[in-house]
Amino acid sequence: MTSASTTPETPASARKGLSRRGMLAGSAAAAGAFSFGFAIPFGEAQAQGAVPEINAWVVIHPDDKVVIRIARSEMGQGTLTGLAQLVAEELNCDWSKVTTEYPTPGQNVARNRIWGNFSTGGSRGIRESHEYVRKGGAGARTMLIQAAANEWSVPAGECTAEKSVITHKASGRSLRYGQVAAAAAKLEAPKDVALKDPKDWIIAGKPLARLDTADKTTGAKIYGMDFKLPGMLNAAIKDCPVFGGKVKSFDAAKIKAMPGVKHVLPVGDSAVTVVADTWWQAKTALDALPIVWDEGPHAKVSSASLAEWLKEGLDAPGAVVGNQNGDVKAAIAGAARTIEAVYSYPFQNHACMETMNATALYTPEKCEVWTPTQNGEAALAATAEASGLPIAKCEAYKIDLGGGFGRRGAVHDWVRQVVAIAKQIPGTPVKLIWSREEDMLHGRFHPLTQCKMTGALDKDGNLTGLHMRISGQSIVAGIFPQNIQNGRDPVVFQGLNASGPEASIGYSIPNLLIDHAMRNPHVPPGFWRGVNLNQNAIYLESFIDELANAAGKDPLEFRRALMKNHPKHLAVLNAAAEKAGWGKPLPAGVFRGICQTMGFGAYVAAVAEVSVSPEGKLKIHRIVAATDPGHVVNPAQVERQIEGSFVYGLSAALYGEITIKDGRVEQENFDTYEVMRLEAMPTVETVLVPSGGFWGGVGEPTIAVAAPAVLNAIFAATGKRIRNLPLKNADLKKA
Repeated sequence: MTSASTTPETPASARKGLSRRGMLAGSAAAAGAFSFGFAIPFGEAQAQGAVPEINAWVVIHPDDKVVIRIARSEMGQGTLTGLAQLVAEELNCDWSKVTTEYPTPGQNVARNRIWGNFSTGGSRGIRESHEYVRKGGAGARTMLIQAAANEWSVPAGECTAEKSVITHKASGRSLRYGQVAAAAAKLEAPKDVALKDPKDWIIAGKPLARLDTADKTTGAKIYGMDFKLPGMLNAAIKDCPVFGGKVKSFDAAKIKAMPGVKHVLPVGDSAVTVVADTWWQAKTALDALPIVWDEGPHAKVSSASLAEWLKEGLDAPGAVVGNQNGDVKAAIAGAARTIEAVYSYPFQNHACMETMNATALYTPEKCEVWTPTQNGEAALAATAEASGLPIAKCEAYKIDLGGGFGRRGAVHDWVRQVVAIAKQIPGTPVKLIWSREEDMLHGRFHPLTQCKMTGALDKDGNLTGLHMRISGQSIVAGIFPQNIQNGRDPVVFQGLNASGPEASIGYSIPNLLIDHAMRNPHVPPGFWRGVNLNQNAIYLESFIDELANAAGKDPLEFRRALMKNHPKHLAVLNAAAEKAGWGKPLPAGVFRGICQTMGFGAYVAAVAEVSVSPEGKLKIHRIVAATDPGHVVNPAQVERQIEGSFVYGLSAALYGEITIKDGRVEQENFDTYEVMRLEAMPTVETVLVPSGGFWGGVGEPTIAVAAPAVLNAIFAATGKRIRNLPLKNADLKKA
């Protein structure tokens, strides 16, 4: 086993292949990760006398350095540190000696997927792997204690372990982990181990500093754009600007003499690449390359035509039901008063700071890819499919991500492209970097939807019925169509499901119907941080406010009356309201808005405080957010995640909009796709109310309450109800 300091310039092609027993079939749906620490495969490393592993999760060096293997991706969210805390907690090791590394998807496959699911999305990093990583740490601790007990010829039950030291209290003897690690590695792993009660945690549950901050601060951290191999060339690419279009022709002769240019190549039937000594040379030549596009059947599509198409779905027959109880039609027909509203949510780009990129080295016997990815085994599958080689002859190595937000998860189009390029230049490493314009034009976009809501109120202003009709795009139909069952995409109904452990609605409404009219435009959808919970929270929570206003009731009290059977939803709502001082006086001109939702296994609520000037200028002063994720592994990290959620969610609410003209995306860079500046960021106060007994997500749920809290506060300030985002398009002058 080599250390994590192995230089990234070491050609992976020089390494010997892995044993491929237990090869995973159909690994396109799997996931994985890698860091440069694995220059030698595990079995071979141990044969060469390198430091042996205690188990798949833990390696301990003679100097007591603890290497914890992390199977999920790190993209700024802190999962790497959180998972390491969970392993270290059960291991009872010295946290100051902990470092981390990532196995590759090929290694995972070769070992019968011993590290489980590598996919990092849907706030699943900790909540879906906490149990087995903790067992990995506990199992390693048990083996270390047994090794020491064997050396002393005493029962293991007489020995304890703390801070990487094993002690036999009766005799006063002690051994460091590094002294017994080699012996422990030879022992049989325990079949079952008891895990600590979270109330007894001393490493997990604490606000420890992140393990990756120092390298990011000093610039030592390697990202995809930093990665180099000897003899590497660089590629820039242009795909047809209209989705579904193709390359008709290009004139390579016009640029072949430009500085540094080595190759001008087709990539599939819709893209062209220039390969040069440097990326800037490649991009400069590509910009000068005459390309004629066949724009295909979607060249006349516009945002306006798409909006009309979705509008038709709001009243179309045959919608698929997501959640239903009672008789909504009868409730609406018999209501003392009905309220109706139509909301919409636009396409949005992930806009990662680091654009899509990957490096590939292809030979007829091996294809390797190095790339930032949220889903290493999907990257491996994309490599195999694009290369035409079996998975046993391919490998994908994960590099830390400069932003993911879902873009680098389910779809690996850039990986397929770099392999297609490298395959045409066998034996030469090629790094492909998308320009910012390419990244904007060819994202996988947050889905386009509209929602029509009709609420029924009785004579006392109580909500007796609600019909929500969502019309619009299905992410699952666009990415995993095999998972659509009877026309239903379950992701569409995030936050609106019946009571249960995932994305459930927080209100009991006697008569309820939530359905979906699927309308899938040619613009490809993607899982965008927070996914459908974002717009669903806006739709429901804004409309609940509309209903409260129509009933003449306080928005908080109106909600509470509907939440008696939803204690966890109600608890976070109350926590946010109490912290924000709901009902207490505010400075002149400042107004509050409130909302709540549940998604990714966690409960969240927020109160926003805003002011709107006579000229209609919005200022968001403060947001109070409460969350119940069940357990909190690192409170400081959770607070930062929540703050980051508001950066992303408010940026989307204020500015995020992708529009279509002549079939193509209009926004090509940050001058037309704005993001929130530091001066616009409000104070964020976090309230953690973990109730235990379950494991929820953190990175995505809170995004969903950013916009509705602000929208409801804007209504309180101006009397205007904003139903179409982003806010940059709205006139906020007081009604």
